Amino acid sequence: MGLEEKLPSGVLLTTVEGLAGYMRKAAFWPATFGLACCAIEMMTSGGPKYDLGRFGMEVFRASPRQADLMIVAGRVSQKMAPVLRQIYDQMAEPKWVLAMGVCASSGGMFNNYAIVQGVDHVVPVDMYLPGCPPRPEMLIDAILKLHDQVQHGKLGAHRQKQILELEEQGLIATPTSLMKGLMRGE
Repeated sequence: MGLEEKLPSGVLLTTVEGLAGYMRKAAFWPATFGLACCAIEMMTSGGPKYDLGRFGMEVFRASPRQADLMIVAGRVSQKMAPVLRQIYDQMAEPKWVLAMGVCASSGGMFNNYAIVQGVDHVVPVDMYLPGCPPRPEMLIDAILKLHDQVQHGKLGAHRQKQILELEEQGLIATPTSLMKGLMRGE
C-alpha cells in the first residue's frame, strides 16, 4: 500500500525541479546562428512541412537576449569564434547549445587553420547532430532529445556546476588536428 493509493484521485506528486523541467522543455526560443549549408536545413525545419511550432519553437530570435537555445548550423571560422562566444554570453540563463552538422561538431572536411575543429572549443555543447547537412527530421529529433535532457536536468547551483565542468572539459580538449589514430597519420 503506497502513498499513491491513499491520496484522492487527481492529486499529482512531483518535485519542483521536475515541474520546472517540464515547463522549460516546451519553451525553447532558438537564436539564429546559421553559418553555412546546414542553415538551409534549419530554416526548412521551421517551415510549414516540418513545423517546429508544434514544439513551441515557431519563432527564431534575432536577439540573443531573447533566446535560450543556440543552434550552431555550419562551420565556424576562427574569425567567427569570438562572435559566437559573445552571442552565447549574451543569452539568458538557462541556455543550451546544439551543434548542427559535422562541421559544427568536429570541423568536418575542413581540416585547416581557418576552421574551428568543433564548436565545443568555443562554447559548451549540449547536443551534437551529425550529418552533412542533417535533414530537418534529424534536427527535430535532436531537439526532442534535448527536450528530454532539459526536463530531467539540474536547476540552480547544480546546473551552474554542471556547465562549468562541461566548459572546462571543452577548453582542455585536444584539438582534432593533434589527435593520433585512424586516418590521422600516426
